[in-house]
Amino acid sequence: MRSVAVILGTRPEAIKFAPVIRALDADPRFRPVVVSTGQHRQMLDDTLAAFDLRPDIDLAVMSDKQTLSRVTHKVIEGLEKVLPGLGCDAAMVHGDTATTLAGAIGAFHQQIPVVHVEAGLRSGDLHSPFPEEANRRLVAQISDLHLAPTPVSGANLIREGVRPDRIVVTGNTVIDALRWAGTSAADYGARALADLDDDPRRIVLASAHRRESWRMLPQIGAALRRIAQEQDVRVVVPLHRNPAVRDALLPEIADLPNLTIVDPLPYLCFTKLMRRADIIVSDSSGAEEEGPALGKPTLVLRDITERPEAIAVGTAQLVGRTTEGVADSVIGLLRDPVHYERMADAANPYGDGHASVRTIAALAHYFGDGPAVQPFVPGSTPTADLVAV
Repeated sequence: MRSVAVILGTRPEAIKFAPVIRALDADPRFRPVVVSTGQHRQMLDDTLAAFDLRPDIDLAVMSDKQTLSRVTHKVIEGLEKVLPGLGCDAAMVHGDTATTLAGAIGAFHQQIPVVHVEAGLRSGDLHSPFPEEANRRLVAQISDLHLAPTPVSGANLIREGVRPDRIVVTGNTVIDALRWAGTSAADYGARALADLDDDPRRIVLASAHRRESWRMLPQIGAALRRIAQEQDVRVVVPLHRNPAVRDALLPEIADLPNLTIVDPLPYLCFTKLMRRADIIVSDSSGAEEEGPALGKPTLVLRDITERPEAIAVGTAQLVGRTTEGVADSVIGLLRDPVHYERMADAANPYGDGHASVRTIAALAHYFGDGPAVQPFVPGSTPTADLVAV
């Protein structure tokens, strides 16, 4: 049995790694060891608990007002202490966070093969998103197995010189998590949303938290205010706890009768809210993937994206962060039923709910314990069990 360290530290990593951990645990060839950095303390623990998972090792690196460099240093230092005693055959990291970069470096320093899940995403701009674009490019240089979520991300890696036999297109494990979440009986997670199922208005779900969005948050807030004032809709905003986000958004969106502000929601509650929404407006990478999978027109609060697939098939649209651009895009979509249906009916390019199975199969093949993996090929429309409320 091969031991695999699964290194995670943020809520998105927990969501996307949860199906992989469960699949590893169910496979007699592997033993997962979940190593938490604690980069997102409360949100991470709550999300793992939703999947009935808990860390085997907790590095607990977080403290107030840490820099990215300090977090990275502490994770590498922590892994240097724990990895040698685990006897790991591989270390899995996910995506592009500080935990991802530090986890890959920590494993590389111990000469443990690095498996990069959600590999190959590229915006083309080293500084946007920051620092994620740099993190994922750096991790690619020291990874032994690259698990790309889509053919586009796989092609990015090939262009950068990665050997094709070290790349497997798996689909995105977030779709596996979303499929599992659809079986949950969770409510909306906030008293202010208790009447949501009885509200006849269309629901606009909006969120913004990215570091590169901070300067434009007042404009995003003004756009949400205009939408709420001009349209017969209900705008729901799960507001990030970061004071920089709250201080910039709240003055623009407070005290509107049809705009509901709630604290960040647990994962299962948030997925239920996404299913209820008619339009999703967000700068979240997860929303870029989950919205299209649920058949929800998704308006992305960015100018560029490392996830071009949904843009290409028409289920997502880049709308920038200016008040005019965001408000005009949402209002235009609300007023144009033909455009709305075209976006809602577009194909889901990100996964079929079996990415974790391909991930384990790719790992087994890497070790010579199984056949080559048939790659994920996008093209299926959103499935009934994903779309259903």
